[in-house]
Amino acid sequence: MNEKDWLALVAVHSDSWLLSVAFYFGARFGFDKENRRRLFNMINNLPTIYEVVTGIAKKQSKEKTPNSSSKSSKPSMKVKDEEESGEDEGDEEEEEHDNTLCGTCGTNDGKDEFWICCDNCEKWYHGKCVKITPARAEHIKHYRCPECTNGGSNS
Repeated sequence: MNEKDWLALVAVHSDSWLLSVAFYFGARFGFDKENRRRLFNMINNLPTIYEVVTGIAKKQSKEKTPNSSSKSSKPSMKVKDEEESGEDEGDEEEEEHDNTLCGTCGTNDGKDEFWICCDNCEKWYHGKCVKITPARAEHIKHYRCPECTNGGSNS
């Protein structure tokens, strides 16, 4: 095994361990829903060890610009209930997301779960309904739902 592959493997395992330790302490010290969400956001705002070791973090930081357009090169991903506190628009967005239905199962259950938006038809899907994990979604440039992939949509 070459050195780069070995470092990448160690980095992935280190990321897993760090996440488990963070959430263990969150559970151990009785974090409520808001504190768990804050921890989740803090972790997701930082690059992983794997991203740093492989250089992906540098590429991502160069791609991000302060005046970037609303249509990014990454698929739209989020935990549905995740809103920035203190924003005036937050209540309107939260109401809008409460009415969003999954394009596969037709429910809006799992508000705290991972959702992904099709870049083609702009329908939202539960990650588990379309078998996409947050980690896998990070590597998708333009997400197309099963319906659009199978030619069910024009474009």
